Amino acid sequence: MSSVASWSYTAKATIWRSLGQDEYGDTSFAPPEVIMCDYGSTATARLGAIGIEMNIKNTHWTEYSEAKKGDYILIGESAEVDPIAAGADEVMQVIRYADTFERIADDYAILTGA
Repeated sequence: MSSVASWSYTAKATIWRSLGQDEYGDTSFAPPEVIMCDYGSTATARLGAIGIEMNIKNTHWTEYSEAKKGDYILIGESAEVDPIAAGADEVMQVIRYADTFERIADDYAILTGA
């Protein structure tokens, strides 16, 4: 972990990595992993033909490089094997940023949508 990340990523999150779907369409997950991160959220509202649509997005900033669309992530620590039962949100996008200062480990924004 870079020295910048060591003072910035002080919160914990739990991530369940998707292992894919079986022949019945059920998704299986790797055991939960606790990662160091920071996080925030945004909410937007749009007026559509049938009313107001709310979109809530959580962003987790981290050096964890293994996250991908379809994984699940939860703020805090959890030992629950099922991410849905744990209340985790699905990862919708992962954005990679360069480690500008030390070039030790790139940074990632893991975005969810609810």
